[in-house]
Amino acid sequence: MALNSMLRRATSSVLPLAIRATVGSSRSFHSVISTAQKVKLGHALTQKSFSPFLRFSTAAAVSKTSHDESLIRILESEIDCAERDNLEYDDTEDGFPFEIENNPGQRTIILKSNYQNETIRVEVDMPQDEIEEGENDDDDDDAGDVEANSGSSIPLVVSITKGSGLCLEFGITALPDEICIDSLSIKLPDTSEDQLAYEGPDFNDLDENLQKAFHKYLEIRGIKPSTTNTLREYMDIKESNEYLLWLKNIKKFIEK
Repeated sequence: MALNSMLRRATSSVLPLAIRATVGSSRSFHSVISTAQKVKLGHALTQKSFSPFLRFSTAAAVSKTSHDESLIRILESEIDCAERDNLEYDDTEDGFPFEIENNPGQRTIILKSNYQNETIRVEVDMPQDEIEEGENDDDDDDAGDVEANSGSSIPLVVSITKGSGLCLEFGITALPDEICIDSLSIKLPDTSEDQLAYEGPDFNDLDENLQKAFHKYLEIRGIKPSTTNTLREYMDIKESNEYLLWLKNIKKFIEK
């Protein structure tokens, strides 16, 4: 009897433990299965999410390369045309009163000379086409149209400096066979660019005799129609050369 009682107690204590172990193992197994399914689902979603992006990136890269190659071919064709039309600088005529400083890549050139105790510096910009309104007294359909003038203008800034640093500065428009003074001002050596110095009245408002005297003043220092006409030819060549250099620099950039 005592032995049977002990067996019943042992059995009653072992069975709940076995049941709990079995239930725990089942739960762990289902947890592992659930985790594996989630990982597989996440991997599938990741592939679906990134595949269109990868395809788009690849297509965009191919498209960019194709467009760049097309642009390069067009640039090469334009460079060939510009090289055929390109002109070399001619030697300036004898008696040209200035030394020319020409830096490729810049739109301006600098002229330098000396006159007695003065240093003369002229900044020359690219030629600009002059336009004027066409006028016709007849009842013509073209009356009032804007037509290009036969010549072009060249903007100049002429600076005449003396030993003390005091500078007389002229703003000039050089037309074919004509010099037009647009402005005239005196520059003090210690004047800051932030200071607004008085630059005198409009040049055309000056007395006519005074205007003529300033034109003569510039002529003696080499600023005259014969000089600017030579400059016009020089600047036309520079513009052509700068355009060719510009095309080559853009092509070089696209190819990188």
